[in-house]
Amino acid sequence: MIAIASLLFVLFLSLIVVRVAAEALILTGISREAARFQARSAWTGTGFTTAESEQVVGHPVRRRIVSALMFLRSAGLVTAASTLMLSFVTVDERGDGLLRVAALVGGLAGLWFLARSPWIGVWMSRVIARALKRYTDLDVRDYAGLLHLAGEYAIMELKVQEASWLAGRNLEDMRLPDEGVLVLGVSHPDGHYAGAPRGDTVIRPGDTLVLYGRSPELSRLGRRRADLAGEAERRMAVGVERQVERNEKTTTGAGR
Repeated sequence: MIAIASLLFVLFLSLIVVRVAAEALILTGISREAARFQARSAWTGTGFTTAESEQVVGHPVRRRIVSALMFLRSAGLVTAASTLMLSFVTVDERGDGLLRVAALVGGLAGLWFLARSPWIGVWMSRVIARALKRYTDLDVRDYAGLLHLAGEYAIMELKVQEASWLAGRNLEDMRLPDEGVLVLGVSHPDGHYAGAPRGDTVIRPGDTLVLYGRSPELSRLGRRRADLAGEAERRMAVGVERQVERNEKTTTGAGR
């Protein structure tokens, strides 16, 4: 049972280290999903050539985080594998083996629950934020917090299709802010990126838009087609946004 306990302890440390690294990456401006992916990739030694990986390599703090994670991985995985083998090599009786399996499964379930705990994530975010601000010379910000990316609000990438309501229109004509949607940037198929695009920017099929707004409205916008039904959906979206604005004004007035 000592070997089982050692294995669970090693796995516990691994989960904590990966969680710490992911939270640190999030606080440097990477999305939560990308940060977790990069932290797990670095810890397992799996290489991926993605835009997020390039952002990690080109950022001094992110590079430091991932480098430390890779260094710790080299010893952690070997230790875990060795302990796992030792935990079963010394089994003399069938009952003892079943007991060890049960202990291992129970311990893994407990670690999984611990790793998924939102309370731990909030606690880690606070601790890591203070550490990054203290030990680095960069102005690290929690962009998710600044943009209030919680609840309904989100940032979404939307690739424009041929039949999309967005295709062939400029931003001024679409008046997306009337629907509560802001266009933060436009990535063209040739690799050119236009940040904070102007109203005369024409959206073409194949462009990828970076949008900010409420998740349900962003999803509906992505499915909207260039037909009469699409125009009706546009009018409905404007009506929904006006209702949201009225509700927010009412709530603000009541809170004073």
